[in-house]
Amino acid sequence: MLVLAARLRALPREVLADALRSREFDPSGVDDLFDLAEAITAHDSVDHALDRLERPALAVLAAASATADDAGWTTPARIRAELSRLGAADAIADDAASVLDRLDAELLALRDADRVHVPGEVAARLKARIGEDLPGLEALAAPAPPVALRAERPDEGLLERRAAETAYATVAATAELLAGLATQPARELAKGGLALPDAKRLAEATGVDLASLPRLVRRAIEAGLVMRDGPVWLESDRGAEWALRGTSARWELLAESWRERIPAALRELVARRNDGLSASSVRDDAAWYYPGGGRWLPDGLDRLLDDAEALGLAVAGEPVETARLVLAGDVAGAAERLARHFPHQVDRVYVQHDLTIVSPGPLEPSLDARLRAFADVEGRDLASSYRVTSSSVNRALAAGETAASLRSFLEAVSLTGIPQPLQYLIDESAARFGSVRVSAADPSEAPARSSVRSDDAQLIGTLAVDQTLSALGLRQSGSNRLMSRFPPEVVFWGLSDARYPVAAEDGEGRIVRLRRHHVGRAPTPAPRTDPIEALLDRIAEADSGGGTEQAWLARQLEAAARAKETLNVTVRMPGGDTADYLLAPASVANGRLRARDRRADIERTLPISAIAAVAPAPADA
Repeated sequence: MLVLAARLRALPREVLADALRSREFDPSGVDDLFDLAEAITAHDSVDHALDRLERPALAVLAAASATADDAGWTTPARIRAELSRLGAADAIADDAASVLDRLDAELLALRDADRVHVPGEVAARLKARIGEDLPGLEALAAPAPPVALRAERPDEGLLERRAAETAYATVAATAELLAGLATQPARELAKGGLALPDAKRLAEATGVDLASLPRLVRRAIEAGLVMRDGPVWLESDRGAEWALRGTSARWELLAESWRERIPAALRELVARRNDGLSASSVRDDAAWYYPGGGRWLPDGLDRLLDDAEALGLAVAGEPVETARLVLAGDVAGAAERLARHFPHQVDRVYVQHDLTIVSPGPLEPSLDARLRAFADVEGRDLASSYRVTSSSVNRALAAGETAASLRSFLEAVSLTGIPQPLQYLIDESAARFGSVRVSAADPSEAPARSSVRSDDAQLIGTLAVDQTLSALGLRQSGSNRLMSRFPPEVVFWGLSDARYPVAAEDGEGRIVRLRRHHVGRAPTPAPRTDPIEALLDRIAEADSGGGTEQAWLARQLEAAARAKETLNVTVRMPGGDTADYLLAPASVANGRLRARDRRADIERTLPISAIAAVAPAPADA
């Protein structure tokens, strides 16, 4: 503990901060360096670090612990000798020095010139686990097992084509998920998961089965494409921007999100593998390479392997080259490689007499978004189909389109012109648009919140008795007016869905443009205090008070008394000389040390102010 506390005190603040971020501990109860040393040598903190050490590093740490003296000191030469005795591969022994540097950076083994100190708590925890949930010393030092290579190599081109098909389907399904949430948010149940009606609606829209929908939604959430707003899930502003990108750019963001959620250790592990890699060997290799395991390992592997299939990074458990590119950090290169097999996007469509629009291939995202504004999607595949209805045209008109703008767009993208039935539908819908007007009710008319009016009294009568509108609670207030307790936007879309030529208006009677596009705005995160920086501030403040050195000596002596350690204590003598005593501290109180002199075998009491320095006892003491 003393050696560790002294090392913590000697490290520059930036180096110490980096070291602490590599460890898991609770910083809230840490007020000084000894508290910190105790926190990072607690069982949970040590176990967290050991679980994330690869086998060669564990072998070096175990060899250092096995060759350390009673005070915890050893040397790199003794560690290399122990590794050789255990039959370690030459690479492990030769790399021991760099591994020791890493262990030092993580505060698991401390280097001091040509000596290495293993804190007693780390050594004790390692010893307790070796032979239990960790392999024995010889097994830790053993060379890696050979990777089984297939007798026959698969057709890499065929694998990549199949991977691209799956990746394209996942991107398309994600885009349909966002479109579905933009049109109508999905409700989250109190017990978790989407409400069944919304889940069925989204599963049908995306073309995935109900059991696979949660994984599709999870990937979209992790990529920031959808977000929760109170009790509902809806498309995020990032998702709205993503939906307008090309397929390759869409896939790139999903792949990057997948990569970021895989522990860095596993990314490096898979990226270094050779062509013999398969899903089963990834798990076997990971279990061998990280024998400490813990929940992070199977959780990370599950995420890596399950989502890899959906993103086209593996086929039937067999990773393709794009997987290695993504894990190595070259996501753009992987996207470019995969995009070679994506279907070619088109920018022209066939407009047919039966009011359907068919694209001969995947549409450019911007064209697809524009078509959805005035047509309903009927079929989604490599060739998509849309149907234009009076309701869909009315929806576009309510969002700001005009008959002229719709015709202009169709003339630009249609390979077959605009058939007469469609021209008639657009003109008729434009002429009828606004026959029914929805606006906010006057506050004096509470509890009514919205008003529905029309110059056609017969149409108002039809609305009042239409059973499909019963949920809106419309009640007649005059021959040309209806009232509802729901907000104007809810009433507007209810009438629009029922295919009435409805328009929204303000208090002055001017038409207000509405778009049925629900987008969540991610709030700007509030600045958060870095717990490590706050901890270091507390330690610096505690260390900057008066009598710093005496306080430091007192804490060292108290720690030695608790641990029943023997110290070499340097005492200032009255004449100005110093003398060294080998003392076992018993207690520290009122500025005085009571200790047992190991050499003289007597008890001594010394003022702390007379102590010049303390150090761990020599190994031969």
